[in-house]
Amino acid sequence: MTTTLLRTADELHARVRRGRRAVVMTMGALHEGHATLIRTAREIAGPEGEVVVTVFVNPLQFGEGEDLDRYPRTLDADIKIAEEAGADAVFAPSVDEVYPGGEPQVRVSAGPMGERLEGATRPGHFDGMLTVVAKLLHLTRPDVALYGQKDAQQLALIRRMVRDLNFGVEIVGVPTVREDDGLALSSRNRYLSAKERRTALALSQALFAGRDRHAAQEALRARAREVPATHARAEALSAIGESRAAADAHAVAKSLPATTTTHGGDAGRRTSYGAPSAVRAAARLVLDEAARLDPPIALDYLALVDPSDFTEIDEDFAGEAVLAVAARVGTTRLIDNIPLTFGTLGAAS
Repeated sequence: MTTTLLRTADELHARVRRGRRAVVMTMGALHEGHATLIRTAREIAGPEGEVVVTVFVNPLQFGEGEDLDRYPRTLDADIKIAEEAGADAVFAPSVDEVYPGGEPQVRVSAGPMGERLEGATRPGHFDGMLTVVAKLLHLTRPDVALYGQKDAQQLALIRRMVRDLNFGVEIVGVPTVREDDGLALSSRNRYLSAKERRTALALSQALFAGRDRHAAQEALRARAREVPATHARAEALSAIGESRAAADAHAVAKSLPATTTTHGGDAGRRTSYGAPSAVRAAARLVLDEAARLDPPIALDYLALVDPSDFTEIDEDFAGEAVLAVAARVGTTRLIDNIPLTFGTLGAAS
């Protein structure tokens, strides 16, 4: 397969469409994470469909002092990676092609969700992101568009925009791709020195510590539910023989039997067994230690949020959540996240 380079929307629209068109939007500097998105798009589009990769460094997403000029532009290498992953075309428009009248006067607003976490650190970033995504969806006219879950807040906002503004496109999230040592793949990783990269591992290590703590908490609750007498729960948990179990015994016993609460306007009711504070504490410990490294990590935020609106979850939360982190190592800002599930779905009452 030879991948075609297209520079204008007219060239793209002139292509004969037979099956589904799947689009992967990028800012270039492609790596294995992007290749995974493209391969997934190829599977979704099928042999009769078409995969289009967009390469466009969007100036609206970069605030004052951010790395627009520094952002890597490697189109020849990008085309090769896209071709090897199964793309039919690379759409690499100029700024004038995307914004023919200059910076657009009318833009998409990300709303309150866009002002939290990444939006608080980078004001206006998500407005610029949603504006260009809306433009590229119109220009490429896909049936399905794929985005990486590493940018969890971005993915959530795109899904919300598509739903709220009735875009006729399916949005697919693809799991984060990591290096063997756990570091999430990012185009910005190339800015890290060897020492900075070692420090940067603290981001994923913090997330994994939170995930492991969460798994231990859920296992403790599962064990506690097997103990018939409420008074015996703390003793039973302490008898497991693990230091964490002993430390958590009292708190877990207090949380059971679980209260039934309603979250997010769901029609049903969810049984809540969550311990978000323990997850946050486990992740924070790793990041606090990394702040003393050479070079140190400079934390922007650590958050455990509801992916529907990116607000912090409460202790009684049940359902899907996102543990997210952002930090600077040297002059490079990195983000990462993992999904977690708190509690179980209970019967409606």
